[in-house]
Amino acid sequence: MSIKSSLRGVAALAIAAVAGLAAPVTAQQGARIRVDLELMLAVDISQSMDHDEHTIQREGYVEAFRHQDVINALVSGPEGKIAVMYMEWAGDFDPIPTIPWTIIDSAKAAHDFADRLEKEPIFGEQRTSISTALLAAQDYILNNNITSHRQVIDVSGDGANNAGRLVEPVRDAVVKSGIVINGLPIMLNKPKEFYDIDHLDRYYKHCVIGGDAAFIAPVFDLRHLSSTIRKKLVMEIASIDIEPDMAPIQFAEQPGIVRAQLKLPQEKTDCTIGEKVWGGRGYYGGFGRQ
Repeated sequence: MSIKSSLRGVAALAIAAVAGLAAPVTAQQGARIRVDLELMLAVDISQSMDHDEHTIQREGYVEAFRHQDVINALVSGPEGKIAVMYMEWAGDFDPIPTIPWTIIDSAKAAHDFADRLEKEPIFGEQRTSISTALLAAQDYILNNNITSHRQVIDVSGDGANNAGRLVEPVRDAVVKSGIVINGLPIMLNKPKEFYDIDHLDRYYKHCVIGGDAAFIAPVFDLRHLSSTIRKKLVMEIASIDIEPDMAPIQFAEQPGIVRAQLKLPQEKTDCTIGEKVWGGRGYYGGFGRQ
């Protein structure tokens, strides 16, 4: 774990204690808490996005939890509450538990979550390990004291896996454990670096998302990031079909499920493309670890 990771974890606990906000939910706290959804927000903080872009991304999540559509969705289930964790990740090191598991059961709780997130400092780290983020998210979901009807990992990012373990087998293992993985690939119109790949939306569809009705919501313009985050959260929390005016959505192929879709080419994506553009230095086994 990096020094920043350790400090962020300690800081999150300290803020919860001082501000009187919901403390992180741990197995040591006694009886299991039942909610409609366990939602892990796994947010990319790799340095391929600059500080302004990271700020806009963070603001998108802050605004979403203040929006009435999201608030209505999170209290609409049979339990009337969800559990949310906000985790930041980049390379092959322990992701940062920016805000530990928090129960949101009211407009006030949603606003408290947003206020707390808004005050967190913004860091940028090197490389991109979606696989490490997925494994950490799975561990946080399977080893808390929460029980729920659904478990979802919401992965946002602007690049392919290029560090840590290969993403496809990790994705398959996480989905096999009963967790749905949705994606928010961020594809901005800016000069490409050597590690960028074409068709990140296709990569996320074929290599990252998985599970029952898993979907991606691509972002092509920072001006649309906030609204896309909001609409994606409503879909995940309420488990509803998309509306005609929503951001482009692409669902994973599943027999018997017919939905409005953003059409992508169907040829299989090379799920090791991120490692290959890094010269084969990005993961354990095969090419070895950098």
